[in-house]
Amino acid sequence: MKVSRLLRLYEQGYREYAGVDLRGADLSRVALISVDLREANLMGVNLSRAFLTKSNLSGASLNWANLMFAKLSQAQLAQADLTKANLSGAFMVKAVLAKAKLSGANLSHVNLRAADLQGVNFCGANLYRINLREANLSGVNFKWANLKEARMTGAILAGASFYGANLSRTFLKDVNLNGADLEGINLSEARLSGSNLQGANLMKANLQGCHLRGVNLSGANLTGAKLVEANLEEANLKGAILSGADLRETNLSEANLSNTVIAETQLDRAILSHSMSLNPLSSSLSWLPMEIVF
Repeated sequence: MKVSRLLRLYEQGYREYAGVDLRGADLSRVALISVDLREANLMGVNLSRAFLTKSNLSGASLNWANLMFAKLSQAQLAQADLTKANLSGAFMVKAVLAKAKLSGANLSHVNLRAADLQGVNFCGANLYRINLREANLSGVNFKWANLKEARMTGAILAGASFYGANLSRTFLKDVNLNGADLEGINLSEARLSGSNLQGANLMKANLQGCHLRGVNLSGANLTGAKLVEANLEEANLKGAILSGADLRETNLSEANLSNTVIAETQLDRAILSHSMSLNPLSSSLSWLPMEIVF
């Protein structure tokens, strides 16, 4: 269908375009609100700054499409193929993208607050400064994705995969990562205050300068993790494994370190609670009548 015909029909009140073929079309800045574009072929289409609020693009092919700064709030994009699409700056609050394909896509600065993203494939995607606050990210594939400075406070992350992802300076406050596999992940300078990482696998993770105040890390595996200058004030590290971890200049004041394994752990100038100190002979924690800073 030609763009001119589509727009003429839209002006006449027609909203049903399911299965339409608009490959490579220029639809930049158009207003197509509440239209039905299910299963449409929109490969390589230019929808930059278009208004698609509440439209249905479920199952549509949007590979390599340009959706920069498009308005897609409450839009339906379940199972849509957005592989290598450019959505930079798009407004997608409360959109539904369950099981959509977004591998290699550019979603920098996109607003997906409270969106349904269950089972989405973000493998290798650029998610720099994306807003995912309160979004449902259950079962999402974030492998090798760039989530630097992303906002994910209050998001649902059950079963999400983060292998090789960059989460530096990410806001992850009040999230549940109970038992999550975060081995080798980059969380440097991230903010996780109030989050639950009980039993999480953080082996060799980069947590340098990370804000972990009040975080539940009980039973977590932090073997070989880098925690230099991290803030673990009031954190729960009961039964956590810190063998070979680097905690130089780490703030551990008021942290719960009962039954914590700290063999070969670097604690130079670490800040411990009043009356607590390291017993270097047994690699365990003991209580002394003073505060010690290593």
